[in-house]
Amino acid sequence: MSRVSSIFFLLLAILVIALSLLLGSHSINPLHLSAPEREILVAVRLPRVITALLMGMALGTSGAVLQGLVRNPLADPYILGISSGAALSASIGLLVGVYVFGTFSIPLSAFFGASLISAIVGILSWRRGTILPERLLLAGVGLSFLLHAVIMLLISVSSQEGIRRTVLWVSGDLSLADWPLLPYGSVFILGGFFLSVFRAKALNALLLGDEIAHSLGFAVHRERLILFVAISLMTSASVALGGIIGFIGLVVPHMVRFFAGADNRLVIPLSALYGGVFLCGADLIGRSVLPPMEIPSGIVTALVGSPYFLYLLSKRNILTVSS
Repeated sequence: MSRVSSIFFLLLAILVIALSLLLGSHSINPLHLSAPEREILVAVRLPRVITALLMGMALGTSGAVLQGLVRNPLADPYILGISSGAALSASIGLLVGVYVFGTFSIPLSAFFGASLISAIVGILSWRRGTILPERLLLAGVGLSFLLHAVIMLLISVSSQEGIRRTVLWVSGDLSLADWPLLPYGSVFILGGFFLSVFRAKALNALLLGDEIAHSLGFAVHRERLILFVAISLMTSASVALGGIIGFIGLVVPHMVRFFAGADNRLVIPLSALYGGVFLCGADLIGRSVLPPMEIPSGIVTALVGSPYFLYLLSKRNILTVSS
């Protein structure tokens, strides 16, 4: 990526974050902040923007790592079934109305469901002392279909209010973003991110094949396990913070590779940055287009991401994970 391109994208990122803080159903003038506007900025806008950045960072990074781990350019972090597990667990809490831990109840429920499915997928894909990429995908896809069917069953027999809240959660709703949740989510997301960054060189080696990676001094079994744990941590925490957001983990890594090449030492941090900015922009669009009504961020990312993905698909040799 050229220096001009880097500066342009950095300035674009700063602009999107600034607009996300200042625009919405009520616009804020940073030069003349009233007390109510200051409260909106600090208590509502800022935690929501940080949540969007963290979630986008988690999904962008997870997508880049997973596509390299399974050597499949169409892999997405949600294909592992982790999001479906979180959605089912959160949906049960929303539909039943259980709030034992107050505002933490639904995020905790989602994180528990995601962690449980991560463990099940890992066990199902574990053979001969290693995680097999093809079994990882098949186990994730199979569990996703099963859990999604159970969610639809629950929605079909639930009350109207419960249905509405569950649909918002499944669609990726950031309106409940709050300061108390951020420290917990950021620990898992940043932990998974740094694990991914530190193992980026190993991921490059895995793309060349197990034998070559082993000859280069990497323990293939251990590296796959570490990367799977990183993906699980980030995806679980992301869904717990704001529900299911699609297309970021699929599209953003390809956008980055298009401009910056296939070296994961660069792809992973850039996917984190642009994933966060992408979701931040999607959330801004969702709460600004039809005020005071909000469009869930997951719907906006799908509407924006799917045409761009089709554009990438039309470009020859764009959808790859290695050079």
